[in-house]
Amino acid sequence: MNPTPRQLDFSHDETRRSWVASANTPQNDFPIQNLPFAMFRRTGSAEPFRPGVAIGDQIVDLLPACAAGALAAGVAASLDGCRQGALNDFMALGRAARVALRHALSEGLGEGSSLESVLQATLVPQASAEYAVPCRIGDYTDFYTGIHHATAVGKLFRPDEPLLPNYKWVPIGYHGRASSIGVSGQSFARPKGQTKGPNETIPQLRPSHRLDYELELGVFIGQGNALGNSIALDDAENHAFGLVLLNDWSARDVQAWEYQPLGPFLAKNFASTISPWIVTMEALAPFRSPFARLEGDPRPLPYLEGAANRERGSIDVSLEVLIQTQAMREAGLPPECLSQSSYRDAYWTVAQMITHHTVNGCNLQAGDLLGSGTQSGAQPDQAGSLLELTAGGKKGLTLANGEMRTFLEDGDAVTLRGHCARSGFRRIGFGDCTGQVLPARA
Repeated sequence: MNPTPRQLDFSHDETRRSWVASANTPQNDFPIQNLPFAMFRRTGSAEPFRPGVAIGDQIVDLLPACAAGALAAGVAASLDGCRQGALNDFMALGRAARVALRHALSEGLGEGSSLESVLQATLVPQASAEYAVPCRIGDYTDFYTGIHHATAVGKLFRPDEPLLPNYKWVPIGYHGRASSIGVSGQSFARPKGQTKGPNETIPQLRPSHRLDYELELGVFIGQGNALGNSIALDDAENHAFGLVLLNDWSARDVQAWEYQPLGPFLAKNFASTISPWIVTMEALAPFRSPFARLEGDPRPLPYLEGAANRERGSIDVSLEVLIQTQAMREAGLPPECLSQSSYRDAYWTVAQMITHHTVNGCNLQAGDLLGSGTQSGAQPDQAGSLLELTAGGKKGLTLANGEMRTFLEDGDAVTLRGHCARSGFRRIGFGDCTGQVLPARA
């Protein structure tokens, strides 16, 4: 794997500070070392959605910044395609364009910059903004890289052999529905589908009563590959643009009835929610970790194996899930944390997902989204879904206000959060990924 995508440079320096004061507070998700991308506009306006970069509690409005001469001509030109309301054209330019813009913004937003007054005029408060899905998502593939989730769910159905024989050999995935992916703040009606209870002789069409969330990360593709050409492991991360939080909502009762033999369908395609900010692979460079298999596990096949992937294939992202019920909102209570886990526990890396996806010649395109699968920890309280936390709905989960949940109720809002922290580097975060369940439509 080419080490260049993870190379550290001046933009990662822990001591760098911004003239945007809010970016310098320790727990802010968006210090000058992060600089993630989104598509935004002012809330309630008829403005077109346009590209922005987060800094503290503000957004750099990139197109006005270009017009004001705050970016060099070549850097500004790389954003021309974003005038169509999506990041795809910029994403397709690859790492060099992304790094050039990152460096220009890091310098322009840094303390003492001569561009402060120019860029100050382009700032929009995040509190005054609304967001769109950041790019046209042509295709969405959801993987199953969370081995603790796969094991816990497998035990519910196959106590003696929770993992199927192929799990440790092949990155399992299925093709999902891109049209129903929404950005944080998404609300959706409780889905309907065919379900069949244990005492029923025929299935019924009805609203799901076992609605669940799934704590995932999403990988956005930057540069694609030509049809018929596979992407080698050493080159795979050059094709990754960055990561978002992803909630792949799941109707467990619909899933149980429909998913054999072909896999998820209506149980998954009604809604998926992503965080609006794409944290780039460059911003994640300080938080890389060795990737290692458990003792006794098989080594991947040669096309999925490499020294660089072993040395730094994992990304240390701390994750958490919070819930706020309708009763909690009405009582003025904040969201309650349900679980915490880490992306370091993923059984397959970003590079391995990309390489495996293309090994048969499949062509990925800029803006394609890969889901990581549910990221649970080894302990029961680190589960990334209610299916695990409640042992398949057999054990109720009691919240601090006395409410009980086995699966999601109408009015429940689920928030995913993630951040990266390591000694010697600034903490960076992803912002919130929130979605809310509404009653089923008549």
